[in-house]
Amino acid sequence: MSARDLTVLGSASAVPTKARNHNGYLLRWDGHGLLFDPGEGTQRQMTRAGVSANDVTWICVTHFHGDHCLGVPGVVQRIARDGVEHPVDAAFPASGARYWERLRHASVFRDTDVIRERPVSGDRTVLETGDAPFTLVARRLSHPVEAYGYRLAEPDGVTMLPERLAARGVRGPDVRRLQADGHVTAADGTIVTLGECSVRRPGQKVAFVMDTRMCDGVGELADGVDMLVIESTFLDADAGLAAEYGHLTAAQAGKVAAEAGVRTLVLTHFSERYRADEEHRFRDEAAAVFGGETVLVHDLDRVAMPPRRKG
Repeated sequence: MSARDLTVLGSASAVPTKARNHNGYLLRWDGHGLLFDPGEGTQRQMTRAGVSANDVTWICVTHFHGDHCLGVPGVVQRIARDGVEHPVDAAFPASGARYWERLRHASVFRDTDVIRERPVSGDRTVLETGDAPFTLVARRLSHPVEAYGYRLAEPDGVTMLPERLAARGVRGPDVRRLQADGHVTAADGTIVTLGECSVRRPGQKVAFVMDTRMCDGVGELADGVDMLVIESTFLDADAGLAAEYGHLTAAQAGKVAAEAGVRTLVLTHFSERYRADEEHRFRDEAAAVFGGETVLVHDLDRVAMPPRRKG
């Protein structure tokens, strides 16, 4: 089975630290690579993590604050320099098109024509993903500048049940026809339906929620996902600052995960105001309200998708 995991290229918020680079997250999904919010230094972090330009098939920018986009020039120029041949779709807020244009052409280089721009606007945008094995939706969030979160979802499938197939006399090529057509005629002439021989296999889902206050969009993005990658810039003692600057606390991130039925909560985007020996407090505050798996990430961590839900 193809890899599905998250590589953390950076996990700081506005100011990088000695231990944490600006944002950068690569979600690998069955041969596709979605690079979210490449901040300053992302190209070097990719090298350290063993990620190549050829691994990137999407660049998804949530908003145009520097810690979420200043790595775009290096990534684009690396795509050009390494001769990436496949299309690379670039999603970003349409209202920030002038910033995208400046980042996309920040310096002199031999350009590439594989970048396909996919600006998003309004409350919700469904992005065109072609034959990729997922859908991708952008949802408006609440931040001082226009910002979006992203939700990737695999369509639901079915798991065939061998004992039921055998009991109804469906075997060989008829199994594939049953999956394709939804019904098949068995050897004894009876009609066998797909529902009789299978159970629903829920598709896996991931949400990526960066800079935002609590709002309806956060809950919609997180609803029922297997993995929620979410900012937890502040601790609860600084909830006032979080609201003022358009951010979440670790406790709020945990509350979102609990109410949305999330399976794995990934905390990131930490303010430089907190010392390294305070990091456990982010996990503790989230875990106080969320009983599922909570991962407090560091740069170059790799977080696997949780096992598939049973039907």
